Amino acid sequence: MGAITAILCCLVVLGFLVVIHEGGHFLAARAFGVRVSEFMVGLPGPRVGFKWRGTTFGVTAIPLGGYARLCGMEGGPESPYLEQVLDCAYRHGTVVLEDLAWECGIGVDDACRALEQLVEWGCITAPKKTDPYNTYRTVEVREGRTVISAEGEPRPQEDPHAFFESEKRQQYRSLPFWKRCVILLAGPLSNLLFFMIIMVVVYSVIGIDVQGADGSVQHLRVDPLRSLYAGVCYLIATVQAIAGLFNPATAAQTLSDSAGVVGIAVISKSAFEQGMLTFVMFSALISVSLGLMNLLPIPPLDGGKLVIEVIQKIIGRDIPVSVVNAISLFGMALFMLLFIFMINQDVQRFVLGG
Repeated sequence: MGAITAILCCLVVLGFLVVIHEGGHFLAARAFGVRVSEFMVGLPGPRVGFKWRGTTFGVTAIPLGGYARLCGMEGGPESPYLEQVLDCAYRHGTVVLEDLAWECGIGVDDACRALEQLVEWGCITAPKKTDPYNTYRTVEVREGRTVISAEGEPRPQEDPHAFFESEKRQQYRSLPFWKRCVILLAGPLSNLLFFMIIMVVVYSVIGIDVQGADGSVQHLRVDPLRSLYAGVCYLIATVQAIAGLFNPATAAQTLSDSAGVVGIAVISKSAFEQGMLTFVMFSALISVSLGLMNLLPIPPLDGGKLVIEVIQKIIGRDIPVSVVNAISLFGMALFMLLFIFMINQDVQRFVLGG
């Protein structure tokens, strides 16, 4: 029963912090007019959820981590047939790949590449598993609960070029450099902002019990500036600890002092048993680690994506997709090794070591 409680506490903490993190990306993207097709808690896979204002919200089968899928974030050259293919797809509503290629007078491979980019843009939907052919459909359009146009219905445009440009403006890649950087930083900053808010609420609004040398207990509150100062001090200490991972002399000790998913589950259960205030404070501390770790300059973390954006701005051209994918795979492999190491350490410490 204790293990189940620990797992549930861990899922609540991580799920809540992921919502805060991805919510930062989501709100920043929507503020700049970027379409967000999915907002999920969990790793990509089978999921349940609902659709609201063009975004599918839900939970996946593996509720660890999460993602907000921003349209137009994938790299690579833009197909020269996008406008033509988009116009054809919306005139018919539902199109088969080979038929569309024939009508547009282009090759099947070119049509497929254009359609897949439009799927990534959120303009059309990809073929379903039950489709006998490669069938693409227009997206559903709603105003509140009213369906203006169902999925796959024809929606011919009076001005196809203006429609194409309006769709293009809703893509991440169409934004200027500084707006893309704000979107990437919004996730980690949301985690840090949550921590600072909790610090002020707990120490300045609610207050804490402090036991004196004589055993007496006093309920104290401090002014918000002192709470913020304490929060900044903790942020600096966490940055120094993370920096220790990159110092050969301190890396082993830093890892030994850290906890992974199993450790978070055990500690979150203990914090929950001590009361809601302790549980919230523990969540705020984990939020700091989540936010700062995501700022590391290693793809696919937000910090790594930010570095790629900066490099592309400096050299004046996009880094090849193959290079970005290779770096991202290396980063994922590195974090997978770290994940396995931390699980083994947590098991040795919290399970076998009591």
